[in-house]
Amino acid sequence: MRDLNLHLLGFRRKSTRKGLMSKDDTMFTVREEDGARILCAQGDWTVMTVHKVDRDTELGALDGVDVTAIGDIDTAGALVLSRLAGPALEHLSGTHESARQLISLMTQTDIACDPPSLPGGSLMDLLERTGRSSIRLWNESVETLAFLGEALSTCTRLIFQPRRLRWTPMVAVMEEAGLDALPIVAFLSFFVGMVVAFIGATSLSEFGATIFTVELVGISMMREFGVILTAIILSGRTNSAFTAQIGAMRMRQEVDAMTTLGLSPMEVLVAPRIFAMVVMTPFLSFISTLSGMAGGMLVGWLALDISPVVFTARIQDYVPVSNFWVGLSKAPIFGLIVALIGCRQGLLVGGSVQSLGKHTTTSVVQAIFSIIVIDAVFAIFYMELGL
Repeated sequence: MRDLNLHLLGFRRKSTRKGLMSKDDTMFTVREEDGARILCAQGDWTVMTVHKVDRDTELGALDGVDVTAIGDIDTAGALVLSRLAGPALEHLSGTHESARQLISLMTQTDIACDPPSLPGGSLMDLLERTGRSSIRLWNESVETLAFLGEALSTCTRLIFQPRRLRWTPMVAVMEEAGLDALPIVAFLSFFVGMVVAFIGATSLSEFGATIFTVELVGISMMREFGVILTAIILSGRTNSAFTAQIGAMRMRQEVDAMTTLGLSPMEVLVAPRIFAMVVMTPFLSFISTLSGMAGGMLVGWLALDISPVVFTARIQDYVPVSNFWVGLSKAPIFGLIVALIGCRQGLLVGGSVQSLGKHTTTSVVQAIFSIIVIDAVFAIFYMELGL
């Protein structure tokens, strides 16, 4: 057996041979045994000693690693040893259980990252990116549906066990997400109603049918714009707030502490927000519809000489009330979507500020996208029903 002692730069002296040597004489040797080259680690491998390892050390092909002579070891030492030994770690020997576990952990923890994509790639690169995006979309959809099922199960259980429902947080969310959002919802809907009236007046004047601007404003605000504007405003305002609140709790490990105390995050954090949004979104949609029609009425009065009395009478006579119920029926679903996505993305936040910003952005984008898609599904459904 022939030992090859390999030393690095020491604390007081220098060595011309490449190996490991620190101020507490931590070192490794390479021995040949039955034609196999075994790396034998010795001494302490900790964050205080491994910084002396020579990154340019060339050991050649190794057949195994012996950790019997290692003293103290931490994750930094295990990482350095794994990089030093390379594939030889697959043949790990020795009685040092901590070293074996840490080295195994370092070798199993691979950071997966997509290869960089260059502009103007081939067709295969395009297909690969499309496939990766499709897989991520599929996984995200499955996980969202799983979270939806868990949330609905929790809410159903709380409905039949109202004593477990947390009324104080729910009322607080209703005030914050509902009443406090009322001014901006009404304000924006009022101006959208004015825009719809101006567009209708400009287009219909070519046919001498400006009076039908009343029906255009009424049907559009009752059926679509009232509830859609409310849902989009809540997606940008309330949805992001839910994600930021729960994400901050995740960063401070409050959610983990809650779980340790035996409290369910679904009952404490998610369910009150879902109940609050399902209740308040129809109310806000109703106010949004009235505000939009008021904006259209103002334009009709000032620009088209249609008095408020005539405007109201035509709404009652020529706009079926079914349009109002069609729009209002979508409001609870949109409220559920806003709360569900906001809470889920908040619970996915990691321990960094970057993670919080990323999931807040994702939350808003997913909520708006889901609302538009679901509204399209509702439009097709009601068209088939003849409503």
